Amino acid sequence: MVLDTRIKGLYNVFDPGLPLPAGDPAYVDCNDVRGEGDILIDIGKDILLSEDKTCQLYSGHRGAGKSTELLRLQKDLDDKGFFVVYFAADEQDIEPQDVEFSDILLACTRRILEALKDNGNPLPVLEWLKNLAQDLKDIIPDISLSEVTVEKDIPTFAKITAKIQGEPTQRRKIRNLVNPHTQTLIQALNQFINDARKKLPEKYVDIVVITDNLDRIVPIMYDDGRSNHEKIFLDYNEQLKALDCHLVYTVPISLVYSGNGTNLQDIYADIPSVLPMVMVHTPNNETYERGLNKFKQLLQERIKRVDTSISIVQLFADTKDLDELCLMSGGHLRNLILLMKEAITYTDSLPISTKAVQKSISSLRNTYHNTVYADQWSTLASVFLSKKIQNDEKHRNLLFNRCILEYRYLDAKNNVCCWYDVHPIIRNINDFQTAFAALKS
Repeated sequence: MVLDTRIKGLYNVFDPGLPLPAGDPAYVDCNDVRGEGDILIDIGKDILLSEDKTCQLYSGHRGAGKSTELLRLQKDLDDKGFFVVYFAADEQDIEPQDVEFSDILLACTRRILEALKDNGNPLPVLEWLKNLAQDLKDIIPDISLSEVTVEKDIPTFAKITAKIQGEPTQRRKIRNLVNPHTQTLIQALNQFINDARKKLPEKYVDIVVITDNLDRIVPIMYDDGRSNHEKIFLDYNEQLKALDCHLVYTVPISLVYSGNGTNLQDIYADIPSVLPMVMVHTPNNETYERGLNKFKQLLQERIKRVDTSISIVQLFADTKDLDELCLMSGGHLRNLILLMKEAITYTDSLPISTKAVQKSISSLRNTYHNTVYADQWSTLASVFLSKKIQNDEKHRNLLFNRCILEYRYLDAKNNVCCWYDVHPIIRNINDFQTAFAALKS
């Protein structure tokens, strides 16, 4: 059978790993089916209006579309006169399985230096680096810090963060070396930021640093009963806030919905902004047509890149399969894109068959099945029945793993209402159905 040439194009426009850049025509505004939150207002407005430096937290389920929204924020702030340094910390700087505060500080240092090296004088930071030269050389033999130069030494920070990300034994050595000197590094970095701010072109009013993908830091519990999330975002909050510019950090959703929620609000002087799921079903387990149509529009905009004559409805042999695919995503953007890509993988000629859609759904269901521990099925059944979560480690872990999803809507009085549900892909798993039947009986 000859492969339809359009299938290759469709396969590549549904890449679940790539956020849409700001201004991409495929972007669809889903705020009205997400409780009407808007990052340009919820985070951007504070930066625009505050006379002091701000430090804000942004959260939500991984894959919900936070990076796309943060890129929108970057573009909006740039248009309004801010010099924005945006970076995804897990791409080259940190290892999400094992992160400490100093890793994040070194990542910020590296990215800020690279972005502003043509404006500010990096000598204070490079002198800080030179003071650690001999010990660093034992860890990274190919560096030379005998003579401080911008061209040679700024890339050294990239070598350091690469070691932190890729080599566990070196990671610990670097932390042991840097941890006693984080305060002096912050002071040196602030000297650089202030010098750069003065020398930026007149169109810029201030500097904003956006650190993305810290929400992917895997939760680890220590012997003292505290988690790595608490140690980073609570114990080291003064250091996280200490950089002399506007700051936005992503934060794990499981921390936002822990007993530390009010502490986060007090420490960061604001409630963390959360990007919820797109509502494709209601708390009464009925299909929510507005959300469903929004996801169909989102798929349609991506299809236009391949063939403007193809309708999303025509792409499926049975229109019920399109509804099923959107509903089984749970309103989770990356799952929607992944389900489409998988369905296309099982397709040799258009339209996409029911069999291909079901194979795609089954593949994702098996992934989620393997994520759930035996003692968690009853918890999931309880959430499905109540649409509520409890403040305990079991619920937080299920939030972090996206087995429990958060939704929001505005009621008749314009109050934001939050509710929670089991990911729809889980509902047809036998273990879940057994647990749910036991709970009801």
